Amino acid sequence: MLDPPARVLLVDPMTTRRERLRAALDARADFTARPCADASAAAARVVAGDVDAVLVALHLVGEADGLALCHALVDGRPALPVIVLCDDVDAQAALGALRAGACDVASSVAPFDHLFEVLHKAIRQHRLTLRAEQLPAAVREIAEVGGMVGRSPAMRRLFDMVERLAPTDVSVMVTGESGTGKELVARALHQQGRRHRGRFVAINCAAMPETLLESELFGHARGAFTGATEDHVGLFVQADGGTLLLDEIGELSLGTQAKLLRALQERKVRPVGATREVAFDVRLVAATNRDLEAEVAARRFRDDLFYRVNVVRITTPPLRARGDDVLLLAQRFVERFAARYGSPVEGLTPGAVGRLMSYRWPGNVRELENAMERAVALCRGHRVDVEDLPDEVVTPRHVASPGGFAMDAEALEPLESLERRYILHVLELTEGNKSRAAEILQVDRKTLYRKLERYGEVR
Repeated sequence: MLDPPARVLLVDPMTTRRERLRAALDARADFTARPCADASAAAARVVAGDVDAVLVALHLVGEADGLALCHALVDGRPALPVIVLCDDVDAQAALGALRAGACDVASSVAPFDHLFEVLHKAIRQHRLTLRAEQLPAAVREIAEVGGMVGRSPAMRRLFDMVERLAPTDVSVMVTGESGTGKELVARALHQQGRRHRGRFVAINCAAMPETLLESELFGHARGAFTGATEDHVGLFVQADGGTLLLDEIGELSLGTQAKLLRALQERKVRPVGATREVAFDVRLVAATNRDLEAEVAARRFRDDLFYRVNVVRITTPPLRARGDDVLLLAQRFVERFAARYGSPVEGLTPGAVGRLMSYRWPGNVRELENAMERAVALCRGHRVDVEDLPDEVVTPRHVASPGGFAMDAEALEPLESLERRYILHVLELTEGNKSRAAEILQVDRKTLYRKLERYGEVR
């Protein structure tokens, strides 16, 4: 399915044949026909940028006019896909069309299935080429928000939340899959808020043994335990006047949760082994990739602590739900690593663009960053190509059960992702007919459009 539908310029002096092909194109959701009868009108339409592809009859007025027009159009817009139509496709006709710059040749009298397949493939390749060429400029035009780049609806909503919450001191819970940039959101809240002159302090609660975590958070006094040779200021006090990020807060034990709750309620901490409490003033941001509501229901996370840290929630979207943001991020990473390693790599080939957009990115932005670092290191030319990408991106491994679900627990995906894939599958089968798709899905068209917008599939 082509989204948006492609504008196809149909150049044929024969009215009957032209109208037959126009009707066939307009009957498909992928195409919108732009018919014209002569070469001069066709050239004007191409110059105006009103078309995505051109179908040119081999014979316009004279024997070579179709090929001459093809040659002129390709000279003016080299990337524009031009397909030559002839009654009998033979080696001589194909050779002449290719020499004139056409991307393919097709029959104008046979059933149109093959022609539509050729047209579909050519337009997809053309759009990938345009994307690849436009990426460097597109990246320069997009402003960063706390180091985050994106223009998808999901990221625009996230940026709006950051902008509204940053000036406040409200406690924020940042949720999302691993690798989606939860710490970047916390840093953006700090940098854009009134505490930006204070310290931003972060700790990964899952990366430290419980016996050391309490000392790290609250501090300890000299002699509190073996090896405590001097006083240690905890992170709550270190972040005084600034922001404290508790990453992976869902990994805390119930005992540490109780101590954390008391500290947040009293706004004071008692270092391990100390007799006096120390006051602190921090903005708390918590982050997790766990479903904390489920953890509360299972009594693995305290409900009173949950309500204390979950005043406002921000969810970082997975990369697969961010549409063309994948390409913007890839281009940004290519430029970063090319500068770091002194590489001449400048961007991506159309083939690489296609592979990056079709991969699901289970590791999200972190996986994409690693893939682009690898690609820049291996690239021999000025653009990252398919052969420079990791094997799993080029040929994704998909193992499914007879019911269509992943058998490997690591490959399981959220309900929203399954819904998105099914909706796009229905649209593919209905050839982009959104009314028919909405009928099959048993939702109204407005609901379908909202879902497509949320998934970044409406452009």
